[in-house]
Amino acid sequence: MPADAAVGRWQTENRHGVVEIARCGSSICGTLLSSDGLRANPQLRDEKNKDAQLRSRPLKDLRILQGFQWKSGSWSSGTIYNAEDGGTYGATVTVIDSDHLRLKGCIVWPLCKTQTWIRLR
Repeated sequence: MPADAAVGRWQTENRHGVVEIARCGSSICGTLLSSDGLRANPQLRDEKNKDAQLRSRPLKDLRILQGFQWKSGSWSSGTIYNAEDGGTYGATVTVIDSDHLRLKGCIVWPLCKTQTWIRLR
């Protein structure tokens, strides 16, 4: 798959999240557009952030994926921010096919979780 295959809108496995992945220079980044929580309360804030100064920032349009490098057919060495626990984790994004991508986030290897996201058309 080409590097730009990850660009688009994706539905996450949890809470009907919608993340838009775009090119950010030579990398990709992902922005949280919607989720069950944001549909219930569009003013939802980043209340669980480990940095108290960031807890008042809105979750809508928050950049949650960043810092990736294209290498060996996947985007690696990036990070994903998880607003559910306020943690930022090492991440890899691999496009499986035109409609599915695999996102792997790790506290430290091998303590990782993997999700499959589905492209929204």
